[in-house]
Amino acid sequence: MTTVSAERLATLFVDVADTLVDDFDVVEFLQMLTRRVAGLFGTGEAGLMLADERGRLTFMAASDESARLMELFQLQYGDGPCLDAFRTAQPVTNVNLTAAAEKWPAFAPRAAQAGFESVHAFPLRLRKEVIGAMGVFGRANELDEADASIVQSLADVAVIGLLQERAIHHGEVLTSQLQGALNSRIVIEQAKGIVAQARGVSPDDAFTLIRDFARQNNYRLSQVAESIVTGLPNLPDLSGR
Repeated sequence: MTTVSAERLATLFVDVADTLVDDFDVVEFLQMLTRRVAGLFGTGEAGLMLADERGRLTFMAASDESARLMELFQLQYGDGPCLDAFRTAQPVTNVNLTAAAEKWPAFAPRAAQAGFESVHAFPLRLRKEVIGAMGVFGRANELDEADASIVQSLADVAVIGLLQERAIHHGEVLTSQLQGALNSRIVIEQAKGIVAQARGVSPDDAFTLIRDFARQNNYRLSQVAESIVTGLPNLPDLSGR
């Protein structure tokens, strides 16, 4: 039985659905999703990848820096749970990292070295279309069937948000929307590094500064990030309005 209360679960899905409004910010939505998933069980972190127009996975969002590194390690080494979930369109759950060296010879030792003990991955899919994968990297936590179903449902909600009906009905190419989001993610990572170095803070804290400034001033996250990257050496004051 899941350890997540019905009230908390209902609130979570309402929060996710409430974000899926017209013209929503894809990057910020996925960032929010990974943080919500990481917060479900308290002892893990979450990361998410999307496929570009050539079907190659690219890092998109993470609940913290350690989860971002786990996703990047998988892309660098070419093995890991998210890659398996993406290729097979099936979830990967409750894999003990200390026993997974044969399964993922490059990724598993690095993940265990980072302090993670278990790993799970869920495809972002709608029917036969798989557009990415979400990984949950845990510290001594296992997901029972109900918990795994919750996380997969959240991943499915994310896909519905990305594959908006109006794009499908009008025959528009989904990859153009996703490619724009992937490009925005690159700019955001650049902005995080610039702010982290300029302010002497961690990448996670740098992202928080950028995100909070965007929300306070009703800007898109990608808009603020681009202004930081292109506006050097004059960084905006991220302390408020």
